[in-house]
Amino acid sequence: MESTKPISGELLRLKEEILKYALDYGLDFYDVIFEVCDYETINVLAAHGGFPNRYPHWRFGMEYDQLYKGYAYGLQKIYEMVVNTNPCYAYLLNVNNIVDQKIVMAHVYGHADFFKNNYWFASSDRNMMDVMANHGTKIRRYSDRYGQDKVEEFIDRVLSLENLLDVNILFERGLGKKGNRNNKNGDKEKDLEGERQDEGMSSALKSFMSSKDRDDRRKKDASKPKEDEAPPKISEKIEKNYRDIMLFLLENAPIEEWQADIIGILREEAYYYLPQRLTKIMNEGWASYWHSTIMTQKALRSSEIVDFADHHAGVMAMSRKQLNPYKIGLELFRDIEYRWNSGRFGKEYNDCTDMRMLEEWDKKLGLGREKIFEVRKSHNDITFIDEFFTKDFCERQKIFTYTFNPNTGRNEITSRDFEVIKAKLLSQLTNYGTPVIEIEKANFANRGELLLRHKHNGVELDLQMASETMKNIFFIWKRPINLVTISEGREAYFVHDGKEFKTLKM
Repeated sequence: MESTKPISGELLRLKEEILKYALDYGLDFYDVIFEVCDYETINVLAAHGGFPNRYPHWRFGMEYDQLYKGYAYGLQKIYEMVVNTNPCYAYLLNVNNIVDQKIVMAHVYGHADFFKNNYWFASSDRNMMDVMANHGTKIRRYSDRYGQDKVEEFIDRVLSLENLLDVNILFERGLGKKGNRNNKNGDKEKDLEGERQDEGMSSALKSFMSSKDRDDRRKKDASKPKEDEAPPKISEKIEKNYRDIMLFLLENAPIEEWQADIIGILREEAYYYLPQRLTKIMNEGWASYWHSTIMTQKALRSSEIVDFADHHAGVMAMSRKQLNPYKIGLELFRDIEYRWNSGRFGKEYNDCTDMRMLEEWDKKLGLGREKIFEVRKSHNDITFIDEFFTKDFCERQKIFTYTFNPNTGRNEITSRDFEVIKAKLLSQLTNYGTPVIEIEKANFANRGELLLRHKHNGVELDLQMASETMKNIFFIWKRPINLVTISEGREAYFVHDGKEFKTLKM
């Protein structure tokens, strides 16, 4: 991979121009460092989640291969990438034309403003460039000591749990903060290798090290068969519904210190990316709103109108297979701005039944810009859609529910009913589109087994994926994993004993 290069010349001049426009509109962000690179480099960065240094793992190579082929076959193109750090790093593709570079810069400033000001990003570690590099160094050291295959297999199993997170953790003080890695005396602690690390021990690993039963577990006879081990001792505070499954396993599973450290590393990275998953529609909509506003009102020259329209239309194109977050987010922000400018909200407006009055309604309040800044600060995708996705908006945007008809080979409209459409959209966004799984009992049937409960929200659990995930949890927990869900309208119990996935008779 070729290294990225700082922008210079015309790109630097454009950056200063777009920066001024963004500040004039009231956007507030950390410094943004733009760097330019070729397509191979931006593919590598994209495969690594925007970071140049990550831990070694096969999935990054797989993602790079998919991105490379997508570009080679003309199926996709990455125009930009921005990383939520302080300062923000943004990468520009060197083959983009000038209009595209201006659009990208304006889009990046929108993202940077969202990262800094949205509440869901408040606990983000803005030093993740260094943190990711440190994680990579640690895991490489573990691979050298314990073997690459062994470490990579363990990472594979833990990664299958990275969706089983607790959103409420984002609002716990100190999550991902640098100061949280120091001990009470402010001294840096040694890592597992006995060497001092810039970041010291992670808070998760320190929690593992301080678990009361660790010393007892280490004293066990190493020759004792695993199947004869006594059930892990579980503290009373965990006998409740518990969603942060990685943290639970880190603190309670019979694992080695290096394995606990890896779980802590992958958990920290999962929570870093979680706000982006919770705000995909809002984040992309906000960035699209500002690139559109800055370009059409300030930065666009007459000779660039056609190129801008072509690029913008391509980004905003809607598919019958899935919603385009750029399009939905942008149009919702525009709709909010229009409604609060004209006073189309509140009891008086909602209670009006005169169609002519509603059509001509305009209180000339001029509150739209203030309102969208307020919305971008406090909402996530669920609350954004729930509060501002109205029937009028749905009809104007021609949003319907579709189902593929194998007889015609086409996606066909199945419902035009607003309530049905909104309910389906919200269900797809609930828990960022993944199942809600809780640990209901940590000592099920008094045998040290886990009992997981699927919090059913109307969508059936994929039992094949559930089986693989339970198998991976068993690998870490060392005892059977039980699951209760809703199947065909009734509670169904399943168990994975490490060898097979089967129905449990209750």
